[in-house]
Amino acid sequence: MNFYVMTLFPEMILEGLSYSILGRARRAGQISVEAVNIRDFSEDKHKHVDDYPYGGGAGMVMSCEPIEKTYRYLCDKRKLRSRPRVVYLTPQGKVFDQQMAKEFAQEEDLFFLCGHYEGVDERVLDAIVTDRVSIGDYVLSGGELASMVMIDAISRMVPGVLTNEESKDTESFEGNLLEYPQYTRPEEWQGRRVPEVLLSGHHAKIEQWRREQSILRTWETRPELLEKAALSQKEQEFLEGRKKQQS
Repeated sequence: MNFYVMTLFPEMILEGLSYSILGRARRAGQISVEAVNIRDFSEDKHKHVDDYPYGGGAGMVMSCEPIEKTYRYLCDKRKLRSRPRVVYLTPQGKVFDQQMAKEFAQEEDLFFLCGHYEGVDERVLDAIVTDRVSIGDYVLSGGELASMVMIDAISRMVPGVLTNEESKDTESFEGNLLEYPQYTRPEEWQGRRVPEVLLSGHHAKIEQWRREQSILRTWETRPELLEKAALSQKEQEFLEGRKKQQS
């Protein structure tokens, strides 16, 4: 899968995505990341990419021309025959989630536009952007961190990126449930013991315990997710019993 990031800070993108799972995936050729500096396509002698907003107001607005030229450069370089999917990172967008990560992972080429200042001229957004996405209800200084968050989550869905193919199917948000608690050696630490069921070697009981813990953790911290979770009758009864115990 190929990621293309249109940004004012390409080094930030490339450095941030050079470590751990994503760094390994890039070196193995399972994903590629290209970050292009929008300033390189400014015709202003000072390489300005912004200007004052029409109608007045604080701050500056990123201009259409350098962004559109950056986009055309990448399309021509990749020799794309159809319009690529372009994500603009903005607090006004649809909130990113695991299902969206799976959807984006089906793309061969995915573009990101990272805004700065007070925003981007709406005309170029209308011309090239296909998806407006937010990673949460807060404001960042620019789209770079948000794009890296999305690239990380999406890359995990790409076949071969994770060494253990099972892991992406058992982590948080799969089936609209949060992941169960994890433990490793030693069996006891500062008076706290690993749950006995995990030491039993009884795989069916372990799976049942993990499923129940996922349900409880989701109910305690993200109860809205349970509305879309597929729980069996027995699991629903288990959850109702726990609710009564704590009421």
